Amino acid sequence: MKFDEPRFAPGGDQYLQVSFGDDATLELNFLALGLASATRESELPGIVDTNPGYNSLLVEYDADAISFPDLERELRALADGLGPSDDLELQSRLLYLPVMYLDPWTRACVDDYREKIAEREYDPDFVAQVNGLEDVQQLVRTHSGTEHWAVTIGSIPGLPLLRPLDPRCAIYSPKYNPARTWTPQGAIGVGGPSTSIYTVASPGGYNIIGRTPVLVFDPSGRYSVFNEGGVLLRPADRVKFVPIGLEEFAYIERRMQDGTYEYNFVGYDTFSVSAYNTWVATLDHEGRF
Repeated sequence: MKFDEPRFAPGGDQYLQVSFGDDATLELNFLALGLASATRESELPGIVDTNPGYNSLLVEYDADAISFPDLERELRALADGLGPSDDLELQSRLLYLPVMYLDPWTRACVDDYREKIAEREYDPDFVAQVNGLEDVQQLVRTHSGTEHWAVTIGSIPGLPLLRPLDPRCAIYSPKYNPARTWTPQGAIGVGGPSTSIYTVASPGGYNIIGRTPVLVFDPSGRYSVFNEGGVLLRPADRVKFVPIGLEEFAYIERRMQDGTYEYNFVGYDTFSVSAYNTWVATLDHEGRF
């Protein structure tokens, strides 16, 4: 639910959170991203960083440079100036990301979980079933059939949480219970309404349906496309997953290792929320690929 007006709350002595609602609709994320952009452009004194979430914006600030009441007043004015989400135009890059769906590495991870922790279905079979899809091949078509919106980056260094922009490609999935003790780096996971990319090998609870050979977090500095800190993606980016086979996976992996891989980024787009909403209104939301 969208709040009638944004809500402001302290987060310790150096954070302020602005909440636009209490659900995970894209509209609320667009507003959070719009306020993040307006905050950066305003050059308010004392702003250290901004971190958009699903429906909120966390602002880190220097309390010696600006007080909480003053910051709240300034942010409230910026939020009021945003207008409806339809008025927003957000800077958005598009990354084409190769993925081997139904790959052997995530299957081995699931098999290990089934042997050591709890019996369960193979993740792609489970996700296809709970979403009413015909089979895992339709799952691949559905998941790769749209651009995915980077809602936020966090929890694990560089890990993006992504939402499909085409509602016909929406996939919902309950998380593991209990969670896995390990997940291979580059695994593509789905949980709740979101997709994630495991940037490092780690425990996890999202259902894993594929793997990319491309690094999404790399603090080594080998690739200029990475932001400060080695993080590839940022909120408001879009990701288009491109299905590949085992041979292509091995080829890209070799190029990643020797530093010659070329990231396929489109960096000149502006995302119009109004144009997006107009397009979505023309779709049959019950359709599938």
